[in-house]
Amino acid sequence: MSGQIYALLRGEILAGRYESGDALPSERRLSEELESSRHAVREALKRLQQAGLVAISQGGATRVRDWRRHGGLELLLEGDVPDALEAPRAALEMRACIGADAARRCAHRASAVLRAQIRARAEQLAAVEDLDARNAHYEVLWDLIVEGADNIAYRLALTTLVERQSIASLKAGAVARELEDADAIRVLARAIAYGEQDEAHECARELLERSIPPAGAEG
Repeated sequence: MSGQIYALLRGEILAGRYESGDALPSERRLSEELESSRHAVREALKRLQQAGLVAISQGGATRVRDWRRHGGLELLLEGDVPDALEAPRAALEMRACIGADAARRCAHRASAVLRAQIRARAEQLAAVEDLDARNAHYEVLWDLIVEGADNIAYRLALTTLVERQSIASLKAGAVARELEDADAIRVLARAIAYGEQDEAHECARELLERSIPPAGAEG
């Protein structure tokens, strides 16, 4: 029951029903309104506090925090996210920014072996027509690029997006405009292989931004 209470209050806070500084109803009131035990309510409030959504004062009110400043990316990974936050667009914009800089750093830092692997993978991708098959190669290609960037923060951020696609889908249909342009992917791989940092950044940025929906578009 505490999980359901947590999900309910989390959704209301993210949707703006409770704004920063607002006090949540008391444990007793929440228990009565939600027809649950006070223990379940207390556990839910603790989870909200751990997520950076509320601050619990000993003997005082539980107040909503400015979760945009105190929360983390995990807020977008569990449960429903209000459409108004446009989380899929935000996630794909983050992917494009991080991916473009990862490509630039890869062009600067990658070993000769890794550069060769990136070019080979781009050729393997171009050799198949099926988008699902291309996407399998594309995921490996980007894994190699992030490895070559040698940035653990980029690695963890992109792993979050790729392996936990609850924010934005990275399946073939969602990134089709990237996958359909094998030549652009080859140009990116070539820029990295030849250490052309600015070219790699620009190629990656242009490629990844193709999958970003316009602001206000329905997911």
